[in-house]
Amino acid sequence: MDKFHNETLYRLETDINEMEIEADCSIQRTEAIIHLILKCMSEVKAYVMERGFKNTEEEIHFFKYQKPTIVSKLIYYNAIYKIETRNPTVQSPLKNT
Repeated sequence: MDKFHNETLYRLETDINEMEIEADCSIQRTEAIIHLILKCMSEVKAYVMERGFKNTEEEIHFFKYQKPTIVSKLIYYNAIYKIETRNPTVQSPLKNT
């Protein structure tokens, strides 16, 4: 489970870093990152459902330490998305009316 989690987290962080470099619009970039995180979470869920846990300790470790590393990224980017979408469009004071 540790190997799968580490590989998945590394891949997710790499993809997020690439998206942050490439995308121009912060709202669209944030939406894409959120979708990427949700896809990653569904992959982890499918892996856990298919494989299960070896024992109770592995299950506790997963829900206490491994899953929160991915969920925390979702919470962070959801907060950024909310801030960006609530930001009013700034109009130039020099604009002719």
